[in-house]
Amino acid sequence: MSVSPKIAKQHLIIFTRYPQPGKTKTRLIPALGAEGAANLQRQMTEHTLSKVKKFQESTGISFEIRFADGNLQLMQNWLGTEFNYRLQGEGDLGKRMENSFLNAFEGGAQQVAIVGIDCPGLNNQVLTEAFQKIQNSDLILGPAVDGGYYLIALKRAIGELFINIDWGTAKVLQQTVDIAQQLNLSVAYLRTLADVDRPEDLPIWYNSYQ
Repeated sequence: MSVSPKIAKQHLIIFTRYPQPGKTKTRLIPALGAEGAANLQRQMTEHTLSKVKKFQESTGISFEIRFADGNLQLMQNWLGTEFNYRLQGEGDLGKRMENSFLNAFEGGAQQVAIVGIDCPGLNNQVLTEAFQKIQNSDLILGPAVDGGYYLIALKRAIGELFINIDWGTAKVLQQTVDIAQQLNLSVAYLRTLADVDRPEDLPIWYNSYQ
């Protein structure tokens, strides 16, 4: 989508969507309305990006923004032209993550993590721990309270981890761990954090600013 800057050995990928009303954070529309849900998507993306920029300044990692909906011009108008943007591409969430890992490793990265934007607790400490732990493990997972994960990190592309997963359900983390065990992968975990996906999760977001 844009000229790709050099990928560092440690690379972080942010998954987000262009905040188009009615297409993002749809589970929050009953509570916030389509515009409100899109605004929350916008705020949470900006919040996550600010955390990642601070992390980059202290570590020298590279990072990219993988987006769905919208286009490169809209993303640059929103967040600025200095970032590396790429479309998430086709397929379910698993296929899009698998391809993102593949692209990063093909680009020269040796340790790659993917994060979403709906986890207010993501910070320098968590990201530092993820890249430290991946040195000695095959797979790093940041468990989410809802049964999913907010971060996944690998040292090589392992496509099996993204197949036959019930995305968006409480089974995601356990299904991923089960596959990892079948593949004899060593797994390390980060602290459990809460995602903001449903109306009852909104206090997590608001409290993060208290």
